[in-house]
Amino acid sequence: MDMSAAISVSTLVQLLQELVEDNFVEVLVQGELSNVSQPPSGHYYFTLKDQRSQLKCAMFRSHARALRFKPQDGLAVICRGRVSIYPQRGDLQLIVEGIEPEGVGSLQLAFDQLKEKLAKEGLFADELKQPLPVFPQTIGVVTSPSGAAIRDILSVLQRRSSGLQVLLHPVRVQGEEAAEEIAAAIHALNIEAKSDVMIVGRGGGAREDLWSFNEEVVARAIAASRIPVISAVGHEVDFSISDLVADLRAPTPSAAAELVVQNRLDLERHLDQLTLRLAGQIRSRMSLLQSHLDGLEKRLKAPEELLQMQWLQLNQQQHRLRQSMVAMIELQNHKLALLAGRLETLSPLAVLSRGYAIVKTVKTGKVVMDSAQLEAGEKLQLKLAVGQVSATVTTIDTKGTK
Repeated sequence: MDMSAAISVSTLVQLLQELVEDNFVEVLVQGELSNVSQPPSGHYYFTLKDQRSQLKCAMFRSHARALRFKPQDGLAVICRGRVSIYPQRGDLQLIVEGIEPEGVGSLQLAFDQLKEKLAKEGLFADELKQPLPVFPQTIGVVTSPSGAAIRDILSVLQRRSSGLQVLLHPVRVQGEEAAEEIAAAIHALNIEAKSDVMIVGRGGGAREDLWSFNEEVVARAIAASRIPVISAVGHEVDFSISDLVADLRAPTPSAAAELVVQNRLDLERHLDQLTLRLAGQIRSRMSLLQSHLDGLEKRLKAPEELLQMQWLQLNQQQHRLRQSMVAMIELQNHKLALLAGRLETLSPLAVLSRGYAIVKTVKTGKVVMDSAQLEAGEKLQLKLAVGQVSATVTTIDTKGTK
């Protein structure tokens, strides 16, 4: 024996675990419960045995909560789960996901077989699902006329939406002939073609009581319906073939009625939101306009007060005008005085006042600037600072100092 080919215990257990878990993903195992225990964690631990063998089992809290009965020693059951190996101890165990008492185990097997058959035919395909009408006016209901389902449906519809018409096709919802009646009612509603949407279902009960909605004839009637179908069978934890085939599954009949009017309620809520938003915008706009109006009222003055203010402004303008005119006159007078002074300085009269005279010839009246312009005996007129004098030229000296 080649000892170098040895593998560790962990490796062997891991290989076995992979082998087992890959090949026994979902199994149904029939046997008797033994050594049942439920620690505070909420998990179940027990042994499943028959005359020759036994298998350790574990059912975790998430699946244990769905049980409608309490597992007890000696109870014959069919367990659904996957096979695994607990690596710490190398124990083979069944991880149980569902337990059915042996009396209804055959129903579960029938359910699984029909489910697999219809799935292969494509009856569960999403592309076959019809959308619910947005605003249905007439609702067809297939259920018992005396059960809780129809009372719950009518109660919800009356509370949630008025004006809807309900067409009830009464049927038996349990018993040997119930499935045929349910299928016939679905066909009848399609032939009448008055309903916008259809609710098919019943209230809660034992699995045997709900079995009519797991029959193939009902599943095929729902699949063939031209009217959108909502399946509402039992309580939320119940699941039927009808749920898988229907266009929409509702956990309860009441929930089915809620779904029918959901779009209407969404629209009403949307309208309510729009109304509230509009009212808020109107209030905001009115508040803004009121503030603007208040501002205009504060700015608005009485005519008399406005005239008084304008008269005051006019007086102020007149006063400033007078001041400006006085200042301008004073400035011009000052300029005039300066110019008069300059003119006085340049005036010939000022020169005459200093002892000079202006000499003009009587003959031409021109001012004499040069003695060479004169002749002896010529008449002259002398302009003095005060008065004037006439004279006659007697002698002329052209060489005198200028």
